[in-house]
Amino acid sequence: MLGNIVRGSRPRKRGPKPIGPKPIGVKSAGAVACRHPTTQPEGFLMTADPSSLQVETYRFADDGVVPNNPLPLVVYRGVLAEGGDRASACEAMFARNGWPGAWRNGIYGHHHYHSTAHEVLGIAAGNARVRLGGEGGQTVELRAGDVVVIPAGVAHKRESASPDLLVIGSYPRGQSPDLRRAEARAHDDAAGHIATVPLPAADPVTGGAEPLLGCWRNVG
Repeated sequence: MLGNIVRGSRPRKRGPKPIGPKPIGVKSAGAVACRHPTTQPEGFLMTADPSSLQVETYRFADDGVVPNNPLPLVVYRGVLAEGGDRASACEAMFARNGWPGAWRNGIYGHHHYHSTAHEVLGIAAGNARVRLGGEGGQTVELRAGDVVVIPAGVAHKRESASPDLLVIGSYPRGQSPDLRRAEARAHDDAAGHIATVPLPAADPVTGGAEPLLGCWRNVG
């Protein structure tokens, strides 16, 4: 969840051991098997060939403070087309793919997560360094055009950002996010909620099952 909601939009130690990034289609110890989508949404992807989508997966273990999630966090690189109103195009893409009610914001500068919903973030402008998975997790650079799907329970925190950072965020239809800080006292209650969050109906970028649900359904 992010701060400074734009008026007119709906608002909304020791660490885990990350596994990632792992490109889709690669199988190795600890990696998640994912497949490329077979269909392409109209007008929103920068790439002309859906099989060329650059997707990274990151997995983070429960560290006793942040529950995280066995489901991998998925980063889509450069999928939002340049030019025009990228923010509105991202909102429309999320809505038509079953992740409606998007907000416009930034990223909180403290470790936080949602135990009742998965989250998608689209970087409409600027860039940010984001710490994923809690204090002992991994820092990932997100740039304009990138989209990241964060499973329920996976912590995220802004470490730094450009002044023009603009993030579009949303959640699967029917899911409402809570807001949890990385606190050991909240761990057990949050973990119980995370285990009951259902998979979304579709990938927020492609509108089909792949690559997101291919990644998530293969997690044992």
